[in-house]
Amino acid sequence: MISSNTDPQVQRKLSEILRIISESEGAVGARIIADKMRERGYKIGERGVRYHLRILDERGLTAREGYSGRVITDNGIVELEDGLIGHRVGFIITTIDELVYNTNIDINTGEGNVIVNTALVDKDDFDEAIDIVAALCNSPYSISPYVRILEEDSQDVRIPEGKVGIATVCSITIDGILARSGIPVNTKYGGLVHVHDGKPVAFSNLILYTGTTIDPMKIFINKGMTSVMETLKTGNGKVLANVREIPVSARDYAIEVLEKAKGINIEGVIEVGEPGTPVLRAPVNTGKIGVSLYAGVNSLVAVQENGIDISVHPISTITSFKDMTRL
Repeated sequence: MISSNTDPQVQRKLSEILRIISESEGAVGARIIADKMRERGYKIGERGVRYHLRILDERGLTAREGYSGRVITDNGIVELEDGLIGHRVGFIITTIDELVYNTNIDINTGEGNVIVNTALVDKDDFDEAIDIVAALCNSPYSISPYVRILEEDSQDVRIPEGKVGIATVCSITIDGILARSGIPVNTKYGGLVHVHDGKPVAFSNLILYTGTTIDPMKIFINKGMTSVMETLKTGNGKVLANVREIPVSARDYAIEVLEKAKGINIEGVIEVGEPGTPVLRAPVNTGKIGVSLYAGVNSLVAVQENGIDISVHPISTITSFKDMTRL
């Protein structure tokens, strides 16, 4: 089993590598595992993955299958079922914390990294998809009009043959901006905001980031609970949004920082609340301020709502803001 004496950071990586192998059809190699680990917020290369695979092999949780890569063993399946459930709860907030820590965008110059959502779409559908993304990215329901197009020859993200990647700025980037400005941030809820006549009314659904095993946005997307395009066209519908908490004493400074971020076209703020007061009916702890934001993934969800086959990955990775292009 994965020992409780193992360093916590190594343990998390071992757990996630084991899960990736279990989710794969057949044997999987170190390069693919490294790609998937980066998609999930872990900074690790093929060499690091191979090191962790040797540990899993030694503990009988994985086994080599020729030159194809690793497969999970019966013991590995038991470990996932019995030993990793506790580690998995809160996994998303751990990923967010790591990505926020690595977000270093300078709101004065636009230099540095931002967190992005990514999606894969067939090349034949790309033109239609990017038109939809452009419409949403320039609406109030997004974070930024900047995107990054990822081709098959991309050096830092593996793009399958016949696909094109689209990366949009993730709203959690704002958490990184606030944290870099010295403001403690607690990313609290992901949810659906009901919009009426173009105005956000209230959250109709909320999920705590600390209480889920997968990203709340992914849950709402997979269940088809959004109506982003309908909201864009009519001003009525449900769009993805989230809430973070900051200290009461940081409210005025946070507003100043958020205003300055607009200068580099990163925005999407719905409401900065009052002390201990719900934000769009989302509960806020005493001594805290709630800050609600539209989700940067809304534009990618709109593509899916239009019947285009697209694989959406919220809170995917980080990228240089300078590598992104304004639509």
